[in-house]
Amino acid sequence: MKQGGIIALRGDDFYIPDLCRVRAVFMLVVTGELLALVLAVVQADERWIDWNYFGLLSLFVQWTLLTSAAAICLLRRWLGRRSVAMATIIVVAIVMLDVLAFSLFADSVIKPSQAEPPWQGVAKNLLLALLITLMVLRYFYLQFQWQQQQEAEMQARLTALQARIHPHFLFNSMNTIASLISVNPERAEDAVLDLSELFRASLRAEDRLIPLSSELDLCRRYLAIEQLRLGERLALDWQIGERLEQQAIPPLTLQPLIENAIYHGIQPRPEGGTVRIEAYRKGSSVYLMVQNPRPAIDQRTHAGNRMALANIQSRLQALFGEPAVLKHSQQNEIYTVTMRLPWQKVGERRNPARR
Repeated sequence: MKQGGIIALRGDDFYIPDLCRVRAVFMLVVTGELLALVLAVVQADERWIDWNYFGLLSLFVQWTLLTSAAAICLLRRWLGRRSVAMATIIVVAIVMLDVLAFSLFADSVIKPSQAEPPWQGVAKNLLLALLITLMVLRYFYLQFQWQQQQEAEMQARLTALQARIHPHFLFNSMNTIASLISVNPERAEDAVLDLSELFRASLRAEDRLIPLSSELDLCRRYLAIEQLRLGERLALDWQIGERLEQQAIPPLTLQPLIENAIYHGIQPRPEGGTVRIEAYRKGSSVYLMVQNPRPAIDQRTHAGNRMALANIQSRLQALFGEPAVLKHSQQNEIYTVTMRLPWQKVGERRNPARR
Protein backbone atom coordinates (compact mmCIF):
# COMPACT_ATOMS: atom_id res chain seq x y z
CA MET A 1 0.00 0.00 0.00
CA LYS A 2 1.48 3.38 -1.02
CA GLN A 3 0.72 6.78 0.39
CA GLY A 4 2.32 9.78 -1.29
CA GLY A 5 5.13 7.70 -2.74
CA ILE A 6 6.03 6.24 0.66
CA ILE A 7 5.37 2.59 1.34
CA ALA A 8 2.99 2.15 4.28
CA LEU A 9 2.71 -1.19 5.96
CA ARG A 10 -0.49 -2.85 7.10
CA GLY A 11 -0.77 -3.77 10.75
CA ASP A 12 -0.41 -7.45 9.98
CA ASP A 13 2.70 -6.85 7.85
CA PHE A 14 4.67 -4.61 10.20
CA TYR A 15 8.37 -5.28 9.92
CA ILE A 16 8.89 -5.35 13.70
CA PRO A 17 7.82 -8.77 15.05
CA ASP A 18 5.09 -9.12 17.65
CA LEU A 19 6.92 -8.36 20.90
CA CYS A 20 3.94 -9.60 22.96
CA ARG A 21 4.75 -13.20 22.12
CA VAL A 22 6.45 -15.31 24.79
CA ARG A 23 9.24 -16.34 22.44
CA ALA A 24 10.00 -12.70 21.54
CA VAL A 25 10.08 -11.68 25.21
CA PHE A 26 12.39 -14.58 26.01
CA MET A 27 14.78 -13.60 23.21
CA LEU A 28 14.77 -10.00 24.43
CA VAL A 29 15.62 -11.07 27.96
CA VAL A 30 18.43 -13.37 26.82
CA THR A 31 19.85 -10.75 24.44
CA GLY A 32 19.73 -8.12 27.16
CA GLU A 33 21.58 -10.36 29.61
CA LEU A 34 24.28 -11.11 27.04
CA LEU A 35 24.71 -7.39 26.35
CA ALA A 36 24.97 -6.64 30.06
CA LEU A 37 27.50 -9.46 30.46
CA VAL A 38 29.70 -8.12 27.65
CA LEU A 39 29.64 -4.58 29.05
CA ALA A 40 30.43 -5.88 32.54
CA VAL A 41 33.45 -7.76 31.21
CA VAL A 42 34.66 -4.65 29.37
CA GLN A 43 34.09 -2.51 32.49
CA ALA A 44 36.13 -4.74 34.82
CA ASP A 45 39.67 -3.56 35.52
CA GLU A 46 41.36 -6.30 37.53
CA ARG A 47 38.85 -9.13 37.49
CA TRP A 48 37.25 -10.92 34.56
CA ILE A 49 33.88 -9.39 35.37
CA ASP A 50 32.55 -6.72 37.69
CA TRP A 51 29.62 -8.56 39.27
CA ASN A 52 28.20 -5.51 41.04
CA TYR A 53 28.21 -3.55 37.79
CA PHE A 54 26.73 -6.53 35.95
CA GLY A 55 23.84 -6.83 38.42
CA LEU A 56 22.94 -3.13 38.27
CA LEU A 57 23.35 -2.98 34.49
CA SER A 58 21.31 -6.15 34.01
CA LEU A 59 18.45 -4.67 36.05
CA PHE A 60 18.60 -1.43 34.08
CA VAL A 61 18.72 -3.20 30.70
CA GLN A 62 15.82 -5.53 31.50
CA TRP A 63 13.64 -2.67 32.77
CA THR A 64 14.32 -0.70 29.62
CA LEU A 65 13.85 -3.65 27.24
CA LEU A 66 10.61 -4.91 28.75
CA THR A 67 8.92 -1.53 29.12
CA SER A 68 9.94 -0.47 25.61
CA ALA A 69 8.75 -3.79 24.21
CA ALA A 70 5.42 -3.41 26.04
CA ALA A 71 4.91 0.09 24.60
CA ILE A 72 5.79 -1.05 21.06
CA CYS A 73 3.52 -4.07 21.44
CA LEU A 74 0.55 -1.91 22.46
CA LEU A 75 1.17 0.51 19.58
CA ARG A 76 2.05 -2.13 16.98
CA ARG A 77 -1.20 -1.96 14.98
CA TRP A 78 -1.10 1.84 14.99
CA LEU A 79 2.57 1.84 13.99
CA GLY A 80 1.82 -0.62 11.19
CA ARG A 81 -0.38 1.99 9.51
CA ARG A 82 2.46 4.50 9.39
CA SER A 83 5.23 4.61 6.79
CA VAL A 84 8.40 2.66 7.49
CA ALA A 85 10.40 5.82 8.16
CA MET A 86 7.78 7.31 10.49
CA ALA A 87 7.30 4.03 12.39
CA THR A 88 11.06 3.73 12.84
CA ILE A 89 11.35 7.28 14.19
CA ILE A 90 8.52 6.69 16.66
CA VAL A 91 10.04 3.40 17.89
CA VAL A 92 13.44 5.04 18.35
CA ALA A 93 11.79 7.91 20.25
CA ILE A 94 10.00 5.46 22.55
CA VAL A 95 13.24 3.67 23.36
CA MET A 96 15.15 6.94 23.89
CA LEU A 97 12.53 8.33 26.27
CA ASP A 98 12.49 5.02 28.13
CA VAL A 99 16.29 4.98 28.48
CA LEU A 100 16.32 8.63 29.59
CA ALA A 101 13.68 8.04 32.25
CA PHE A 102 15.36 4.93 33.65
CA SER A 103 18.80 6.54 33.52
CA LEU A 104 17.60 9.45 35.66
CA PHE A 105 15.69 7.11 37.97
CA ALA A 106 18.66 4.76 38.38
CA ASP A 107 21.02 7.64 39.22
CA SER A 108 18.57 9.05 41.74
CA VAL A 109 18.36 5.66 43.46
CA ILE A 110 22.06 4.77 43.33
CA LYS A 111 23.34 8.28 44.13
CA PRO A 112 20.50 10.10 45.91
CA SER A 113 22.80 12.75 47.39
CA GLN A 114 24.09 13.90 44.03
CA ALA A 115 22.96 17.47 43.39
CA GLU A 116 22.83 17.33 39.61
CA PRO A 117 22.25 14.39 37.31
CA PRO A 118 25.41 13.08 35.58
CA TRP A 119 24.50 14.17 32.04
CA GLN A 120 27.63 12.62 30.63
CA GLY A 121 26.59 9.15 31.79
CA VAL A 122 23.02 9.70 30.61
CA ALA A 123 24.31 10.83 27.22
CA LYS A 124 26.43 7.68 26.93
CA ASN A 125 23.39 5.55 27.75
CA LEU A 126 21.32 7.36 25.13
CA LEU A 127 24.02 7.04 22.47
CA LEU A 128 24.53 3.35 23.17
CA ALA A 129 20.78 2.73 23.17
CA LEU A 130 20.40 4.63 19.88
CA LEU A 131 23.09 2.57 18.14
CA ILE A 132 21.73 -0.75 19.43
CA THR A 133 18.14 0.18 18.56
CA LEU A 134 19.05 1.17 15.01
CA MET A 135 21.02 -2.05 14.54
CA VAL A 136 18.14 -4.17 15.82
CA LEU A 137 15.57 -2.33 13.68
CA ARG A 138 17.81 -2.73 10.64
CA TYR A 139 18.01 -6.47 11.33
CA PHE A 140 14.21 -6.69 11.70
CA TYR A 141 13.70 -4.81 8.44
CA LEU A 142 16.14 -6.95 6.45
CA GLN A 143 14.59 -10.11 7.90
CA PHE A 144 11.12 -8.82 7.00
CA GLN A 145 12.19 -8.13 3.41
CA TRP A 146 13.75 -11.59 3.15
CA GLN A 147 10.55 -13.19 4.43
CA GLN A 148 8.47 -11.19 1.97
CA GLN A 149 10.69 -12.41 -0.87
CA GLN A 150 10.44 -16.00 0.36
CA GLU A 151 6.66 -15.77 0.57
CA ALA A 152 6.47 -14.33 -2.95
CA GLU A 153 8.61 -17.16 -4.30
CA MET A 154 6.55 -19.72 -2.39
CA GLN A 155 3.33 -18.22 -3.74
CA ALA A 156 4.67 -18.59 -7.27
CA ARG A 157 5.49 -22.23 -6.52
CA LEU A 158 2.04 -22.79 -5.04
CA THR A 159 0.41 -21.33 -8.13
CA ALA A 160 2.47 -23.61 -10.38
CA LEU A 161 1.66 -26.66 -8.27
CA GLN A 162 -2.00 -25.76 -8.13
CA ALA A 163 -2.21 -25.48 -11.91
CA ARG A 164 -0.77 -28.95 -12.47
CA ILE A 165 -3.23 -31.56 -13.78
CA HIS A 166 -1.89 -34.91 -14.90
CA PRO A 167 -2.09 -35.25 -18.67
CA HIS A 168 -3.08 -38.91 -18.40
CA PHE A 169 -6.19 -37.92 -16.44
CA LEU A 170 -7.17 -35.37 -19.09
CA PHE A 171 -6.71 -37.85 -21.94
CA ASN A 172 -8.58 -40.61 -20.13
CA SER A 173 -11.41 -38.24 -19.25
CA MET A 174 -11.79 -37.00 -22.82
CA ASN A 175 -11.81 -40.58 -24.14
CA THR A 176 -14.45 -41.55 -21.57
CA ILE A 177 -16.62 -38.56 -22.45
CA ALA A 178 -16.26 -39.30 -26.17
CA SER A 179 -17.42 -42.88 -25.63
CA LEU A 180 -20.46 -41.70 -23.63
CA ILE A 181 -21.72 -39.08 -26.08
CA SER A 182 -23.59 -41.59 -28.27
CA VAL A 183 -24.53 -44.00 -25.48
CA ASN A 184 -25.46 -41.73 -22.58
CA PRO A 185 -25.32 -38.05 -23.55
CA GLU A 186 -26.62 -36.86 -20.16
CA ARG A 187 -23.79 -38.53 -18.29
CA ALA A 188 -21.33 -37.23 -20.86
CA GLU A 189 -22.64 -33.70 -20.24
CA ASP A 190 -22.28 -34.16 -16.47
CA ALA A 191 -18.72 -35.41 -16.97
CA VAL A 192 -17.88 -32.33 -19.06
CA LEU A 193 -19.23 -30.08 -16.29
CA ASP A 194 -17.22 -31.97 -13.66
CA LEU A 195 -14.08 -31.71 -15.77
CA SER A 196 -14.61 -27.98 -16.28
CA GLU A 197 -14.93 -27.48 -12.52
CA LEU A 198 -11.62 -29.27 -12.01
CA PHE A 199 -9.90 -27.01 -14.52
CA ARG A 200 -11.55 -23.92 -13.05
CA ALA A 201 -10.22 -24.88 -9.62
CA SER A 202 -6.72 -25.42 -10.99
CA LEU A 203 -6.72 -21.96 -12.56
CA ARG A 204 -8.13 -20.14 -9.51
CA ALA A 205 -4.78 -19.06 -8.07
CA GLU A 206 -6.02 -16.23 -5.86
CA ASP A 207 -7.60 -18.55 -3.28
CA ARG A 208 -4.95 -19.66 -0.81
CA LEU A 209 -7.45 -21.37 1.51
CA ILE A 210 -10.93 -22.72 0.77
CA PRO A 211 -13.54 -24.57 2.88
CA LEU A 212 -13.09 -28.30 3.19
CA SER A 213 -16.60 -28.72 1.80
CA SER A 214 -15.46 -27.13 -1.49
CA GLU A 215 -12.42 -29.40 -1.70
CA LEU A 216 -14.59 -32.46 -0.99
CA ASP A 217 -17.06 -31.38 -3.69
CA LEU A 218 -14.15 -31.15 -6.13
CA CYS A 219 -12.98 -34.62 -5.09
CA ARG A 220 -16.47 -36.03 -5.69
CA ARG A 221 -16.51 -34.51 -9.18
CA TYR A 222 -13.12 -36.03 -9.90
CA LEU A 223 -14.22 -39.44 -8.59
CA ALA A 224 -17.42 -39.27 -10.65
CA ILE A 225 -15.28 -38.99 -13.80
CA GLU A 226 -12.99 -41.83 -12.69
CA GLN A 227 -15.95 -44.08 -11.89
CA LEU A 228 -17.17 -43.65 -15.45
CA ARG A 229 -13.85 -45.09 -16.59
CA LEU A 230 -13.22 -47.74 -13.92
CA GLY A 231 -16.81 -48.78 -13.21
CA GLU A 232 -17.18 -51.40 -10.49
CA ARG A 233 -13.42 -51.66 -10.06
CA LEU A 234 -13.54 -48.43 -8.03
CA ALA A 235 -15.34 -48.57 -4.68
CA LEU A 236 -15.53 -45.55 -2.35
CA ASP A 237 -15.86 -45.31 1.41
CA TRP A 238 -16.58 -41.80 2.71
CA GLN A 239 -16.17 -41.13 6.45
CA ILE A 240 -16.51 -37.37 6.96
CA GLY A 241 -16.95 -36.00 10.47
CA GLU A 242 -19.47 -33.36 11.42
CA ARG A 243 -18.95 -29.58 11.52
CA LEU A 244 -15.88 -29.66 9.28
CA GLU A 245 -17.42 -27.83 6.34
CA GLN A 246 -15.61 -24.55 7.04
CA GLN A 247 -12.23 -26.07 7.89
CA ALA A 248 -9.58 -24.18 5.92
CA ILE A 249 -7.57 -26.21 3.43
CA PRO A 250 -5.38 -25.23 0.45
CA PRO A 251 -7.20 -25.86 -2.85
CA LEU A 252 -6.30 -29.00 -4.75
CA THR A 253 -4.63 -30.59 -1.74
CA LEU A 254 -6.86 -33.58 -1.05
CA GLN A 255 -7.75 -34.20 -4.70
CA PRO A 256 -4.16 -35.07 -5.76
CA LEU A 257 -3.96 -37.61 -2.91
CA ILE A 258 -7.13 -39.29 -4.17
CA GLU A 259 -5.79 -39.13 -7.72
CA ASN A 260 -2.60 -40.89 -6.60
CA ALA A 261 -4.65 -43.48 -4.73
CA ILE A 262 -6.50 -44.37 -7.93
CA TYR A 263 -3.54 -44.08 -10.27
CA HIS A 264 -1.17 -46.16 -8.12
CA GLY A 265 -3.52 -48.31 -6.02
CA ILE A 266 -6.64 -49.03 -8.09
CA GLN A 267 -5.82 -48.75 -11.78
CA PRO A 268 -2.98 -51.37 -11.85
CA ARG A 269 -5.17 -53.99 -10.12
CA PRO A 270 -7.51 -55.98 -12.40
CA GLU A 271 -9.92 -56.49 -9.51
CA GLY A 272 -9.76 -52.84 -8.49
CA GLY A 273 -10.20 -51.88 -4.85
CA THR A 274 -11.61 -49.41 -2.34
CA VAL A 275 -10.50 -45.85 -1.74
CA ARG A 276 -11.37 -44.65 1.75
CA ILE A 277 -11.58 -40.93 2.49
CA GLU A 278 -11.85 -39.99 6.14
CA ALA A 279 -11.93 -36.63 7.92
CA TYR A 280 -12.32 -35.95 11.63
CA ARG A 281 -11.35 -33.44 14.25
CA LYS A 282 -9.28 -34.30 17.33
CA GLY A 283 -8.54 -31.47 19.74
CA SER A 284 -7.05 -28.50 17.91
CA SER A 285 -6.22 -30.54 14.79
CA VAL A 286 -8.17 -31.89 11.83
CA TYR A 287 -7.06 -35.18 10.27
CA LEU A 288 -7.66 -36.18 6.65
CA MET A 289 -6.83 -39.72 5.53
CA VAL A 290 -6.81 -41.36 2.13
CA GLN A 291 -6.42 -45.15 2.03
CA ASN A 292 -6.05 -47.48 -0.92
CA PRO A 293 -4.67 -50.97 -1.64
CA ARG A 294 -0.88 -51.03 -1.46
CA PRO A 295 0.51 -50.13 -4.89
CA ALA A 296 2.82 -52.49 -6.72
CA ILE A 297 6.53 -51.89 -6.14
CA ASP A 298 7.70 -49.70 -8.99
CA GLN A 299 10.51 -47.14 -8.85
CA ARG A 300 8.73 -44.71 -11.18
CA THR A 301 5.49 -45.02 -9.21
CA HIS A 302 7.34 -44.57 -5.93
CA ALA A 303 9.24 -41.52 -7.22
CA GLY A 304 6.11 -39.89 -8.65
CA ASN A 305 4.12 -40.46 -5.49
CA ARG A 306 6.98 -39.18 -3.33
CA MET A 307 7.21 -36.01 -5.44
CA ALA A 308 3.48 -35.40 -5.13
CA LEU A 309 3.64 -35.79 -1.36
CA ALA A 310 6.64 -33.46 -1.15
CA ASN A 311 4.80 -30.81 -3.18
CA ILE A 312 1.74 -30.96 -0.94
CA GLN A 313 3.93 -30.89 2.17
CA SER A 314 5.59 -27.72 0.87
CA ARG A 315 2.22 -26.07 0.39
CA LEU A 316 1.05 -27.00 3.87
CA GLN A 317 4.25 -25.75 5.48
CA ALA A 318 4.03 -22.46 3.58
CA LEU A 319 0.45 -21.80 4.68
CA PHE A 320 0.22 -23.36 8.16
CA GLY A 321 3.79 -23.82 9.37
CA GLU A 322 4.83 -26.58 11.77
CA PRO A 323 1.31 -27.63 12.91
CA ALA A 324 0.62 -29.04 9.43
CA VAL A 325 1.98 -32.55 8.82
CA LEU A 326 1.73 -34.97 5.90
CA LYS A 327 2.88 -38.56 6.29
CA HIS A 328 2.30 -41.93 4.66
CA SER A 329 2.44 -45.52 5.89
CA GLN A 330 1.76 -49.10 4.79
CA GLN A 331 0.09 -51.72 6.95
CA ASN A 332 -1.75 -54.94 6.09
CA GLU A 333 -1.55 -54.27 2.35
CA ILE A 334 -3.18 -50.85 2.88
CA TYR A 335 -1.42 -47.64 1.92
CA THR A 336 -2.46 -44.61 3.99
CA VAL A 337 -1.69 -40.93 3.56
CA THR A 338 -2.54 -38.79 6.59
CA MET A 339 -2.78 -35.02 6.55
CA ARG A 340 -2.95 -33.05 9.80
CA LEU A 341 -4.13 -29.46 9.69
CA PRO A 342 -4.62 -26.97 12.53
CA TRP A 343 -8.29 -26.39 13.31
CA GLN A 344 -9.03 -23.14 11.50
CA LYS A 345 -12.09 -21.85 9.74
CA VAL A 346 -11.90 -20.03 6.43
CA GLY A 347 -11.50 -16.32 7.02
CA GLU A 348 -9.71 -16.70 10.35
CA ARG A 349 -6.18 -15.36 10.17
CA ARG A 350 -3.45 -17.65 11.37
CA ASN A 351 0.14 -16.51 11.21
CA PRO A 352 2.66 -19.29 10.72
CA ALA A 353 5.35 -16.73 10.72
CA ARG A 354 8.76 -17.82 11.70
CA ARG A 355 9.59 -14.67 13.51
